[in-house]
Amino acid sequence: MITQIKKVSEISNMKTAGGMLATVLGQLKHSIEPGMSTKHIANMAARELKSLGGKPSFLGYYGFPDVICISINDEIIHGIPSADKIVQLGDIISLDFGVTYHGMVTDSAISFIIGPGRSSDSLLVSKTEAALNAAIDILKPGIKVGDISSTVQGVLERAGLGIVKEYVGHGVGHELHEEPNIPNYGVKGEGPILAENMTIAIEPMATLGTDKTVVDQDGWTVRTKDGSRAAHFEHTVLITSKGGQIITQI
Repeated sequence: MITQIKKVSEISNMKTAGGMLATVLGQLKHSIEPGMSTKHIANMAARELKSLGGKPSFLGYYGFPDVICISINDEIIHGIPSADKIVQLGDIISLDFGVTYHGMVTDSAISFIIGPGRSSDSLLVSKTEAALNAAIDILKPGIKVGDISSTVQGVLERAGLGIVKEYVGHGVGHELHEEPNIPNYGVKGEGPILAENMTIAIEPMATLGTDKTVVDQDGWTVRTKDGSRAAHFEHTVLITSKGGQIITQI
């Protein structure tokens, strides 16, 4: 479906869901340690969300088997939690989480380094987040998708990073993925127009190498084709008369 102008009650429910989502991601970020399995991390997320009263948006979505996507190093997105996948010092870990409350959906992702990291990894993480923030800063009623896409592209290209083109941001709210798609590259002034009280998920995905991707045999985990490391950030954002309002701010 095409993302709709949200009612006051729908926005309120999305803000509640976004608050839960931010709480869970914030707690995970400060709790993850080397030696933990990604399945253990997913179980922590599930327990905390249940205590807050939200529902996991990802669980069962097109058959996805867990509540959260956890991707490490060359994994870009959609990593399936596993008891056999152990977090190591120096890893880049990306947590992608969705929360539903009273039928309204929010979606967010963060990436960070476990302990000290290489300077190239730090650049990758910081500039991918900067691309997200730059796109949010220009949001306003009447903006076109191409304005958002070109802003993300500009930040990532200036940093010399690979831009993942096969996976994109999107509308969000009544469903996890709504139209329009919001690519991380594009032409300013082109694309669909967004209106006040629409909600979108902007999600830059960048790499230290190629923009080409491959999917694991599990049918979900997306990796860089050349094995280079990747980062992924995402916020659900409400378009207001005063600009973009982050609903999933940690």
